[in-house]
Amino acid sequence: MSSLRRRPCSPSASSPLDDDDLLSEILLRLPPHPSSLPRASLVSKSWRLLISDPRFVRRFRIHHRRHPPLLGCFVRTASGLSFEPTMSAPNRVPSGLLRFDSGDFSRPLGCRHGLALFSGHPPQRFLVWDPVTGDQHRLPVPPGFHPGTDLEVNGAVLRAAGEGDAHFRVAFVAAGKALALACVYSSETGLWGDIISTPVAVKTNPLARRFPALGRHIVSPEHAVLVGDSLYWQLTGWESRILEFDLENQSLAVIRVPLDVLYDGGTFTITRAAGGGLGFLFVSEFTAQVWERNIGCDGVASWALVTTTDLDKLLSLVPKLHYNIEILGFAEENNVVFMMTARGVFAVQLHSLQFKRLSEFNVTAEYYPFESVYTAGL
Repeated sequence: MSSLRRRPCSPSASSPLDDDDLLSEILLRLPPHPSSLPRASLVSKSWRLLISDPRFVRRFRIHHRRHPPLLGCFVRTASGLSFEPTMSAPNRVPSGLLRFDSGDFSRPLGCRHGLALFSGHPPQRFLVWDPVTGDQHRLPVPPGFHPGTDLEVNGAVLRAAGEGDAHFRVAFVAAGKALALACVYSSETGLWGDIISTPVAVKTNPLARRFPALGRHIVSPEHAVLVGDSLYWQLTGWESRILEFDLENQSLAVIRVPLDVLYDGGTFTITRAAGGGLGFLFVSEFTAQVWERNIGCDGVASWALVTTTDLDKLLSLVPKLHYNIEILGFAEENNVVFMMTARGVFAVQLHSLQFKRLSEFNVTAEYYPFESVYTAGL
């Protein structure tokens, strides 16, 4: 009985990686780290040609847009706006790379899906900026809105899932003494939609006559958090509340929180819950509480306390040193919160509680996390 012998490969046989279509699908699934594509481009000339194709780079960015890395934060201080990277080498983005002269657009409103949104002062115009490509789009506030009225404004920028770089939406919100307004701009049509509104009921406050600010709710200057099809902002005032803008149903709602942040002497920020729903983080002294909002089978919503963490033990803080912990910002795609402590600024992942100290200084600043896909050298 003759033994089986391996048939030699035919000279014309090719590797699956020689198929550019198949190879592009494989490379498309590399981790969205800044060093991934530059490293892969060193494999061969054919790989380098494919990866350096602007069409492939654009597909790579869109493919990873919903799960981008946290590249860093735009930090606003008294001296201006700067970019502080958070990743380590070889994925660390140079701090001077994402540089922007904001000019008249002095107020950042937040970043999402690779875009940053700014407003002017007074807020008569918005600026949408792509820090990676450098593209800029200017648009006015919605028709019929007058910045001089007794309303505080905020906004958010976003893209639809799988949508290319060409189109985006800007959500505009404003709140005053008893009313909240919202409106959406579409870059595809170049128009603002209809303005919708909802009443903002406030608790009767005996001091409101002497201090009018206590008798109304205003939109917090913190950036919004996107959960599902809804955007959420903090409402600051006599009570702690959350403003929900349902983009799908074009509706506004006001949600109460289970804590009286004003009286408890703490601070809170809106987050995404572990299951993808709405949540918030409350910090008082050295204690951090994570809350989640649940919808029962009867459709009734309720809040539940999920975890309590001693930040002095986690971050090796000194309890005897009296210093209030301040929440600086929240990166929604990576569930990372930025906190300023007596030991500097920390980035804490809420689910794993892994943390990293970003700075030893505790200078008052506003943090706007930038989560995006950036391909170094391409």
